[in-house]
Amino acid sequence: MLVGGLAAILASTCCLGPLVLITLGFSGAWIANLTVLEPYRPVFIGVALVALLVAWRRIWRPSTVCAPGEVCAAPRVKRGYRVLYGAVVVLVAIALAFPYVAPWFY
Repeated sequence: MLVGGLAAILASTCCLGPLVLITLGFSGAWIANLTVLEPYRPVFIGVALVALLVAWRRIWRPSTVCAPGEVCAAPRVKRGYRVLYGAVVVLVAIALAFPYVAPWFY
């Protein structure tokens, strides 16, 4: 989940970085240079989606059965993983949609 979230943030840095700097009061022509990672955006999106798919498979479709007494067998832990996964999916969706919504704020 961490890799998926990080990849989504990197995929949106081309638009998110300048907007955050402008919001904080920074300005100047050098902000245009922050689009260096834009060509790699499709790669980061792919990494984010693959990481989320792998995390989904480990959380909802366990390949091994947990023995009683192990951490993965506790319903509370499973529920925690699922809630955390849902939160990460929402954050990744926001990060991936942000470049399309950002022009409305400039």
